[in-house]
Amino acid sequence: MRQQVATVVWRVVLAAGLVCGIGLLPRLTRTDPALTVLKARSAERDPSPEVLAGIRAQLGLDDGPLHLLTRWLGGLARGDAGQSWISGSDVLPDVLRALGASLLLMAAALVVAAVTAGLVCARTLRLGARRRLGGRRRAGSGSAVVAALPEFLVASVLATVVGVQLGWLPALGWYGPRWTVLPALALGLPAGALIGRLLDDLLPGAFGEPWALAAAARGLTGRRIARQALRRCVPALLPNLGLFAVGLTGGAVAVEQIFDIPGLGRTTLQAALAQDLPVLQTGTLALVLLAALATGAARLAARLLTGPAPRDGALSSLHRPTPPARAVPPLLYGAVLLAVVGFALPRDPLAVHTGDRLRAPSFDHPFGTDALGRDLLARVGHGALDTLLLALAISAAALLTGVVLGLVPRVSGPLVDTVNAVPPVLAALLVTAVAGSGPATPAFAVAAVAWAPLAAHTSALLRQERATLHVTATRGLGAGRWYLLRHELLPAVLPPVVRHALLRLPGVALALASLGFLGLGAQPPSPEWGLLLAENQPYAERAPWAVLAPAAVLALLGALAVTAAGGLRRPRRRARASAVVREEPAEKGEPVASR
Repeated sequence: MRQQVATVVWRVVLAAGLVCGIGLLPRLTRTDPALTVLKARSAERDPSPEVLAGIRAQLGLDDGPLHLLTRWLGGLARGDAGQSWISGSDVLPDVLRALGASLLLMAAALVVAAVTAGLVCARTLRLGARRRLGGRRRAGSGSAVVAALPEFLVASVLATVVGVQLGWLPALGWYGPRWTVLPALALGLPAGALIGRLLDDLLPGAFGEPWALAAAARGLTGRRIARQALRRCVPALLPNLGLFAVGLTGGAVAVEQIFDIPGLGRTTLQAALAQDLPVLQTGTLALVLLAALATGAARLAARLLTGPAPRDGALSSLHRPTPPARAVPPLLYGAVLLAVVGFALPRDPLAVHTGDRLRAPSFDHPFGTDALGRDLLARVGHGALDTLLLALAISAAALLTGVVLGLVPRVSGPLVDTVNAVPPVLAALLVTAVAGSGPATPAFAVAAVAWAPLAAHTSALLRQERATLHVTATRGLGAGRWYLLRHELLPAVLPPVVRHALLRLPGVALALASLGFLGLGAQPPSPEWGLLLAENQPYAERAPWAVLAPAAVLALLGALAVTAAGGLRRPRRRARASAVVREEPAEKGEPVASR
């Protein structure tokens, strides 16, 4: 009970710190909130000292940020979140309407993601139900391509092709269920492909457990065995599903911008840009509360699915030695990526030739040209150096941070929920406020939130691995805590978490690209991939190659990451647990009988 109270207090402290930090945003940015509010209200009005003084008096800015925060919290306790500094309307009804739109979009995207994940792991389920999984190598290049597609690019293609050209579904606005289909597809397809790969990684271990062998021997149908295998694997992914749901609510800013959806992410972004603190603080608080609810629901569902097995130490390890993955696909994808970069480096990515605007791919310009006549191959190749190196560095830092914090779930759990409630766009604005704008701002913003899914995955796998029979037996033989961590837990948990980090490598590049797409990342004339997509998006219908070139390289990066991740395997045990315990008689916590 004391630990639960401490966790709740820690969660409240983190949420309060986040909300208070947002309240200090104007002071951190060292800008005049009155001038920002005036520009948001009326860009053409002259910012005279009298006008700015009137705005400060109206909003109470002269009283200082502490007074503003205290007044907002006092009103919130009475059910009043104040009035918007821009529109003057009540904040709480507006935020609740935006939250309702985001929740509806989230639910539709979760359905799409579930269907996509089912299609990704359908082959494994079918082979496992028929007891034909032996020696199966990991695949997943197709799902990697889908997972690597930028959400804003999928949204743009769907809106242009399905919504405008074909006219099958509405592509703009938010007026009913039909308007949710295209944005739900844009959000659910990449996320479902990623979740499907994580699930496909665990299913072979579930089909190899003793209960599956006994069920097959008793004559149970393959369909029932497959359902139970899913039930066995899903609890390890539920924390990431909760993070994904919250991320859909606050992080779908680009998709909401394209489809003109009045969601919470877009509302929060607009409030942050205009420094509309009442709306920004209320929206962030709603995201934090949603993260806490999603985490609680995920943990409850995991307990219901696993039952008393974790408490009794009666689980089997899902992370067993796997056959080596094919070496040809990652080498092939890597060679193609290196070839693109190698052919691009001698070319000038900044050379402008207005007479060659939007030229189709040719011998002189294999990827075509953009709206200024610049060679797209040169821009994609030079942008790859910055994007890939930065994504690799961020992924490595996120992996290390996620694993370390995942080992202490009581500390990291509330921290993961709080960090995940902050959209990368808002994180970029906060980082800009503290460190100033610059080329490193997107990297710091993405790194600040990229570790959270890995920490949640580490904690979930560690919780299940601690409840396995071999760990219980090793503990019974006298192994200490550090021995178990080094020789039993980390060897089982690290390979799937590292594979998860590799699967998210394209996602890190996409996050950087999304910030560039929204104008918060690299600035022209930089050849950064997100900026390339943003610059060429208006010409997608006339010159599709201008958008397809960077998107294809992103998809190639995803295929490379997935196939390379398939080569990470858990090493086979060299000795039985009892023999290993005898090898280290000085291990703390071992009884004399084991020495």
